[in-house]
Amino acid sequence: MSNSSSISHFLLLALADTWQLQLLHFCLFLGISLAALLANGLIISAVAYGHHLHTPMFFFLLNLALTDLGCICTTVPKAMHNSLWDTRTISYSGCAAQLFFFVFFISAEYYLLTIMCYDRYVSICKPLHYGTLLGSRTCVHVAAAAWACGFLHALLHTVNTFSMPLCHGNILGQFFCEIPHIIKLSCSQSNLRKFGASAFTTSLALGCFVFIVFSYVQIFRAVLRISSEQGQHKAFSTCLPHLAVVSLFISTAAFAYLKPPSISSPSLDLALSVLYSVVPPAVNPLIYSLRNQELKASLWTLMTGCFQEH
Repeated sequence: MSNSSSISHFLLLALADTWQLQLLHFCLFLGISLAALLANGLIISAVAYGHHLHTPMFFFLLNLALTDLGCICTTVPKAMHNSLWDTRTISYSGCAAQLFFFVFFISAEYYLLTIMCYDRYVSICKPLHYGTLLGSRTCVHVAAAAWACGFLHALLHTVNTFSMPLCHGNILGQFFCEIPHIIKLSCSQSNLRKFGASAFTTSLALGCFVFIVFSYVQIFRAVLRISSEQGQHKAFSTCLPHLAVVSLFISTAAFAYLKPPSISSPSLDLALSVLYSVVPPAVNPLIYSLRNQELKASLWTLMTGCFQEH
């Protein structure tokens, strides 16, 4: 293939060599996606209908659940379709759309996690100024900014990636359209075009990471100064779920993108991509609901109310 204009479709990574294993992957993805849809849908419903949950923390949690739903609905359906119908193809426009929406939702999620860290910092370190610093209008504005930044980030990467000439075939070493695997097909000689957007993203992600680390240092210092054990437990119960979600998100994504080429292999790349793109949307609601008594009570009220109506 001489250039990208002659490419009508891409070939994604086959999840398995045999029909039985493909069916197993289909069932696995189906189970994970249904769990993610149910868990995130319950959180969205509980926060939307539970008036006592109309606080900044739960407002950002609702937005996080929306990004989780977006992430898993962007990558998993096509993988399930390919496994069930024993195919590997995705159209050129479909690949561009999948890349755009994946980057959009994953970027918005990272920005929202950073904002949620600030929410926990203000709640614990500056409780008297909480209502002033995080009023309802401010929460809406910063959440909208996270979504807008995610959109612009995705637009930048999609335009930059698909404007490069592609002349090294159309086979992607991933089960969904991902930037590094498309760039490998490029014959562009411009390193600025290839790595400029990635360098911008890395610096932005590093800035958010430093902010999160600094905020949690201040949070833990403030929590350890609380005299009552009950107060410490309450503070930790609101911080630890967020910290667990952030750690899972950053560690899996960082290892997937920054691991040495010497330990790279198709099976390892596949496992890591599933860990950071498919597993978190299903696990995040569980992490948040395990230690949050208000959310658990609201979920229980919502579910029992639905059962009583039926």
